[in-house]
Amino acid sequence: MRFSAVAAIVVLTVFAGGPLRAQTEIAKYGGEFMATGFGGRALGMGGAGVAIAGDVTAAYWNPAGLMRTQYPEIGLMHEQRFGGLLSSNYGGVAWPFGPKYTLALSVTRMGVDDIPDTRDALIDLNGNGQLDPNERLDPSKVRSFSSADWVAYLTYAFRSSDRLALGVNLKLLARDLLDASAMGVGFDIGAQYRATDALSLGATVQDVTTTLMAWSTGRNELVSPTLKIGAGYALGFLGGTVTPALDFDIMFENRRFASAFNVGAVSVNPRAGLEYRYKNVFALRGGYSDTQDLTFGAGIHLPKLYLDYAYGQNDLFSAFADASHRISLRVVLEEAKFERKQ
Repeated sequence: MRFSAVAAIVVLTVFAGGPLRAQTEIAKYGGEFMATGFGGRALGMGGAGVAIAGDVTAAYWNPAGLMRTQYPEIGLMHEQRFGGLLSSNYGGVAWPFGPKYTLALSVTRMGVDDIPDTRDALIDLNGNGQLDPNERLDPSKVRSFSSADWVAYLTYAFRSSDRLALGVNLKLLARDLLDASAMGVGFDIGAQYRATDALSLGATVQDVTTTLMAWSTGRNELVSPTLKIGAGYALGFLGGTVTPALDFDIMFENRRFASAFNVGAVSVNPRAGLEYRYKNVFALRGGYSDTQDLTFGAGIHLPKLYLDYAYGQNDLFSAFADASHRISLRVVLEEAKFERKQ
């Protein structure tokens, strides 16, 4: 299984290398459409999920975390930002195979829909190509379009030892911006280490080979790698479990003014989160995100069903209704016939 996965990665990398002959540039902020992540638990904790992710949504935060799943899981999430102007949707499935590995497929779409296109709707009385006084747009000629970004994650996680798990993502990307579109391919790798029963450590390198985006215009963009490292610690408290988590996003895009601190071209953004879970029945969460904003969340566990909500605020666009509302659902097939075989 591992050989075939590595072979597929090598073939896809060679195939993707052809477009590099076109105009190619390192794209600062080129991977922002992939930066949000999915899953109400981690998002309610400021995105501090590298060390503690352990369900179907771990495919984003740390693919190695899929080895913590004991049953097949299905995950869904819907998010709205800026008063519903931008929406994001996620769907994924993870399936454990024996004690050694897990496979998962995740698909996300982020986009703005029903954008008016008035370029062919002008009633141009004087023929100057501009909207002048006494001229108007013909409503019957106004068209609409969507701008959307799609990402598919194909994930393979495996156990290297009793305490160490590893994982890899193959990412297939598609972007549509009306008159231009792009296709891309990239890879993530991750590791989780259980130092003790309470302490977990994690590291993920997203876009580890420098993700390629090939545009229909002939331009190629390269998304630089991002290193994420983190730790989480679970301890008993008031009949439940308190889990603090701390992550650091280390980027190499010279984000001097869009980071908490930087050293030359290297920028660092912390993420911090805290969760209180009572007997696996309900959970309360809070966090501090990489955009230096507070997040909040809550979750409830029903038989085979987990419901989570996360709230975030981005002060950068405070003039708009910019609160982010994320609702996620996980269905866990908790039946003996589906349990991971040891």
